[in-house]
Amino acid sequence: MTNDELIDLEIKLLMEGVYQVYGYDFRDYSEASLRRRLTQWLSGSGLATLSLAQSQLLRDRALFNTLLRGITVNVSDMFRDPAFFKALREQVVPHLQTYPFVKIWHAGCASGEEAYSMAILLLEEGLKGRFRIYATDINEEVLRKAQEGIYPLQEMQRFTRNYQQAGGRCSFSDYYTARYDHAILNAQLRENIVFAAHNLAVDADFGEMNLILCRNVMIYFKQPLKERVLGLFDNSLAPGGFLCLGTKESLDNREISGRYEAITQRMQIYRKKYAKK
Repeated sequence: MTNDELIDLEIKLLMEGVYQVYGYDFRDYSEASLRRRLTQWLSGSGLATLSLAQSQLLRDRALFNTLLRGITVNVSDMFRDPAFFKALREQVVPHLQTYPFVKIWHAGCASGEEAYSMAILLLEEGLKGRFRIYATDINEEVLRKAQEGIYPLQEMQRFTRNYQQAGGRCSFSDYYTARYDHAILNAQLRENIVFAAHNLAVDADFGEMNLILCRNVMIYFKQPLKERVLGLFDNSLAPGGFLCLGTKESLDNREISGRYEAITQRMQIYRKKYAKK
């Protein structure tokens, strides 16, 4: 057995053990992505091989949490990809404005920046008191950070630029209070968001939503897990609702593709068709 084959076997055994002990299912994650992230984690762990790490990882929750941070992708920005948020504002929100109440699922919300961005957008478009955002992630540690709504002050310049490019109608500084070297988002943004742990690989759907966002998450999944997750979203989305994916993801050649129409192909925004009578 070559060294690469041995590493692949170590990863397979470790991911099976993680699933059995902790319930996190990474077995259908992309091998290349998983191997890269595990290699990075191992280099900083002080352990020589994944085989040596396995017994400790399965018995030490704190050590496992460091691995979880290494595997999961927690990179985000306020109004990340401004053109996407501008398309939401111009092409999706006018439909949402016709509903008495809007339910939104942001799957894979990481540390919450995009969920707060959505709250700002909806408040600016007159939906105050008429929406609820369910922001979920597999990593409970980053969810706690998201719930706090506190971000480094040095990031506000970039966030402000994104906000302006996304068609923001106010001054972005109105949405946070600067305190020392941090920015604290306004409470009115947090009160419209429910943060909750959810594992796309094993957990159930999320009720009837009008808008679901899962951007740049499925690129790390193998095909069977992608189909499972898209089925989950389809079961959770009301007819006429909108599904937003990342720029490198699409519904092309997917099992659910016939039930959706592209609103803007470049931004991967889709609308679920109403059932024919």
